Amino acid sequence: MLLRIAGTDPFSFKKMRKILFFLTFALMVLATWMTLFYAPTEVVMGHVQRIFYFHMGTVWAATVAFTVVFVASICYLVKETAKWDTLAYCSAEIGMLLLTLTIITGSIWAKPVWGTWWTWDPQLTTTFILWVLYAVYLVLRSGAGGRGKKARYSAIFAIIAYVDLPVVYVSARIKRGISPVVFGPGGGGIDPAMMHTLLVTLLGFTLLFILLLGERTRIMNMENQLYARGGRGG
Repeated sequence: MLLRIAGTDPFSFKKMRKILFFLTFALMVLATWMTLFYAPTEVVMGHVQRIFYFHMGTVWAATVAFTVVFVASICYLVKETAKWDTLAYCSAEIGMLLLTLTIITGSIWAKPVWGTWWTWDPQLTTTFILWVLYAVYLVLRSGAGGRGKKARYSAIFAIIAYVDLPVVYVSARIKRGISPVVFGPGGGGIDPAMMHTLLVTLLGFTLLFILLLGERTRIMNMENQLYARGGRGG
């Protein structure tokens, strides 16, 4: 869809980009203000708990990114059109960035609260495996070989790698580690003001992901066009 919009109506696409940029910027500023001044201080963990909102925002956006990779990879195998391969690759890049930020913010949160940067409990272990799987995907996708062959193998690998994502969430329920369960059965619940802050943050990170994906896809399309022209010229 992003490719189709960019290709058929540049003026409308530029206008949409501006609107999306300002909406994303406004929501991220609002989320930061709510995190620092609106959400109450958590009784046990204190101010360090405020990193929870950013942590949840990145893990949510990473989940969306890897789901886009999964769907785009299936579409590529079915239709074998380059736009799905481009969309999957760009989304995987952004997903890796967001997942890395999730791991970093989780460690910063864990150290003062639970006294450790990292433990090999089921949730953190499967999260690390997820990070490794998509790192391998990016290496595989950017490696040597014909584009069609790389895209096909990468799509198959991305579909297999996605299986680990629900395992991460299920592992937190089956055997809890240091990560707290907030929502659903067994969760501790959340204050209404905290929930408002969390929802604004999740929406902000969702728009940020869409913005980044649109920009990265646009740049990669230009790279592909230059590569095609260079190939014809050579």
